[in-house]
Amino acid sequence: MSGAGKKIADVAFKAGRTIDWEGMAKMLVSDEARKEFATLRRAFDEVNSTLQTKFSQEPEPIDWEYYRKGIGSRLVDMYKQAYESIEVPKYVDKVTPEYKSKFDALLVELKEAEGKSLKESERLEKEIAEVRELKEKISTMTAEEYFEKHPELKKKFDDEIRNDYWGY
Repeated sequence: MSGAGKKIADVAFKAGRTIDWEGMAKMLVSDEARKEFATLRRAFDEVNSTLQTKFSQEPEPIDWEYYRKGIGSRLVDMYKQAYESIEVPKYVDKVTPEYKSKFDALLVELKEAEGKSLKESERLEKEIAEVRELKEKISTMTAEEYFEKHPELKKKFDDEIRNDYWGY
C-alpha cells in the first residue's frame, strides 16, 4: 500500500476514536434526530472499517519462483519486469485545502450559533421558572402582587382607565 493511503486510514481511525459519540447522543431530543444520528454513526463506522481493512494492508508479495516452475522463466521475467515498472502515483490531496477555509468559517459560525442558542436556552429556562411560579401562586395572588411583577401591565391598565377606554 502506498504511504498516502495508509496515512489516510490512520487519520480516519484516530478521528473515530476522538469523536465523543455518547456526548453528542445525549444532546439529541427528538426521535428523528436520534435515528439520523444512528445512521450517521453507522455510516462513519462502515467507512472507517473499510479504510482500516482495505487500505491499511500491504499487498502480498508475488512468488515469482512458483510461476517460473509452472510457466517458464522467460514469460515470468517479462511479467515481473512489467510489474515492477508500474509506478502507482501517490495521492496528492487538492480537495482539503480548497474546503478547509470554508470548513473553518463554518466552525466559527457554529460557535456563534451555539453561544446564541445557550443564551436563548437560559432565557427560556428563566421564563419557564417564572411561569411555573405564577401557575403555583395564581389562585392566591392579588392584583397588587401581580402588578408588582408586571408594572408595564399596571401602567397600561391605568392609562386605559384614565383615558376612559374600556376595550369596546
